[in-house]
Amino acid sequence: MTRPVKPPRPPVPPAAVRDLPDPMPLRRMVGPGVVAVGIGMAAGEIILWPYLTAIGGLGLLWLALATLAIQYVINMEIERYTLATGQTAVAGFSSWWTGWGVVICLAGAFQYVWPGWATSGSTVFTYLVGGGDAVWITVAALMVIGVLLTFSKVIYKTVERVETVKVALTLFFLAVAVVFVISLSTWGEGAEKTVTGFGRIPDGITFTMILSALGAAGAGGVHNLVLSNWIRDKRYGMGAHVPRLISPITGKEEASGGDRYTFPDTPENLTRWQVWWKRANIEHFTTFFLVCLVTIGIMSLLAYETLFGRDDLKSDPSFLRVQGEVMAGEVGEWLKPLFFAIAAVSLWAAAMGLLDVIGRVAGDFLRRTYLSGSSRWTEARLYLAVVWAEIVLGSLILLAGFDQPIALLIVSTCAASVVTLLYSILLVRLNTRDLPPAVRLRGARLAGMLIAIAFYGFFALAMVVTQIQDL
Repeated sequence: MTRPVKPPRPPVPPAAVRDLPDPMPLRRMVGPGVVAVGIGMAAGEIILWPYLTAIGGLGLLWLALATLAIQYVINMEIERYTLATGQTAVAGFSSWWTGWGVVICLAGAFQYVWPGWATSGSTVFTYLVGGGDAVWITVAALMVIGVLLTFSKVIYKTVERVETVKVALTLFFLAVAVVFVISLSTWGEGAEKTVTGFGRIPDGITFTMILSALGAAGAGGVHNLVLSNWIRDKRYGMGAHVPRLISPITGKEEASGGDRYTFPDTPENLTRWQVWWKRANIEHFTTFFLVCLVTIGIMSLLAYETLFGRDDLKSDPSFLRVQGEVMAGEVGEWLKPLFFAIAAVSLWAAAMGLLDVIGRVAGDFLRRTYLSGSSRWTEARLYLAVVWAEIVLGSLILLAGFDQPIALLIVSTCAASVVTLLYSILLVRLNTRDLPPAVRLRGARLAGMLIAIAFYGFFALAMVVTQIQDL
């Protein structure tokens, strides 16, 4: 029997030629880095890194610094491609092979379907109010988040506002911690350990924990890739030519992830490119790298000051309750509810951002690859379908009994580190071959990407070897 011949995939349409728009002022570019840090400033900064510090001391701060520096390099290569083309990085990968988009969407779904962030927020909320069922609180919180995203006219603006408020509240609490809690000796020990402990892993810290912490430092996994979508909606570079993602309920305009543009190689366009690239780097370094570094550093110092050396800590968010009690005893009862309230809001805001992440990645890919001719399944409708599917699946996971927050976070963040390794390799090919010569990845940034691949590859391989040895 003759097997049917599969029709060839339609050729990728050539990029449309447009001039690179004039660079916007730096102050107007602020936003995508804030969203990235707002979503990322949760599981790692509030739970995983402080927990590792509480059980292992300050000897891993060097790893947080290294991870954030490497993520900054990776994130700017994600931004480079969209600045130059208006297209998302996932769309760029899929132009070679559709399977890359499938793999990344499935990895993102697996990474974020485990509602560890929302569950952690609900657990801390029960500490604040003195009780309650964290599972049902989480289900309700996920539903509220779904409604907010559904009825947002410009979804990016809603997410940006929520994450900006969250970042501001978190920085306020960090200032309080610096003034009232962390001693000068702890600051000195943190600085010393960061330098002298470089390359060392403290006793009691497994490679699985480390890989999880790497995925939770700043952004991680598919979270980073959505910088493409956010800077496109913020109108960076050639993204200004692409419509934004707007709710099908409250608006009409929608993003078109398959559109790809290029600009003529003229002195005017190259001058504009240099300004865009410089300002994008400044925005991300300031709002992402520095804010993440300050947050992880201070929260880890706070955990060391209040928890290190105790033998009653468990591998769940109950260590935050212990931390709140210690701070209340040392500083005043007023600090405990402030800590719990900001932690709960921070974790719920992260859950909102992560639902936005997978909705954007999957909606963009499915629309561009399989449903480009559909009048029913627009990108906005696909986005909301994916968001609500994640909410339903996450709720079912919790109701089925998988409700241990740290276990859920470790699953999610280990997956994040592995997928970061995958797309870092793809980004090198994308930005060295699929961009105009004048704006391609080269030199020190290329070296940085190769270091990033080796970095994530080493820890992923070490985790696999450790797991095999434990069998």
